[in-house]
Amino acid sequence: MMAPTHAFAGLALAAALTLVAPQFAGVLAVAAIAGGVFPDLDLYAGHRRTLHFPVYYWLLAVPASVVAVLVPTDATVTVAVFLLAAALHSFMDVFGGGLELKPWRESSDRAVYSHYHGRWLAPRRWVRYDGSPTDLVLAAVLAVPGLVVFDGIVRTVTIALLAVGVGYVLVRKPLVVVAEWLLERLPEPVLEYLPEQFLPIEDSDLERIRD
Repeated sequence: MMAPTHAFAGLALAAALTLVAPQFAGVLAVAAIAGGVFPDLDLYAGHRRTLHFPVYYWLLAVPASVVAVLVPTDATVTVAVFLLAAALHSFMDVFGGGLELKPWRESSDRAVYSHYHGRWLAPRRWVRYDGSPTDLVLAAVLAVPGLVVFDGIVRTVTIALLAVGVGYVLVRKPLVVVAEWLLERLPEPVLEYLPEQFLPIEDSDLERIRD
């Protein structure tokens, strides 16, 4: 799923928590958006493996949430919500498409890596691929709580992210055409440094795919 969808999932969580603790509204929103997009910072370094932890984030988020409830401060709330949003992101990726250049072809069996299980979890493909029309619909639905509960800068950021999501959906498949054109013209030494998901599946190292 695309980054705005994950950001809105975190923000929806923050919106629900804001109804209980409105004094932390700003902190909740910032922590939720940051945690929602944080795992995807591994895009160029072991995507959906380096910063994605579908089990371990929850193991950290639960005690952090208990601490936040018992000792509610800006710091404890920020840590708890950040971890919850990151955990939600990693969990949601299981229900998306595979990790490949053209995920709509459904040729990859890798959705997200579980360090706890020591293997890749298979994609459920409820959302066929990041940037699909279904992804945009999900993003729009998840954006509603944030738009209703928050105002000011948070609402502005939400609208901006939704616009980014719309733009990404429009160019998602054309971007692959451009990427393939570039890949055909890049020298071999450069290709060795590109993440696997940017390469056609047949050109990837099959042993690493099955790792």
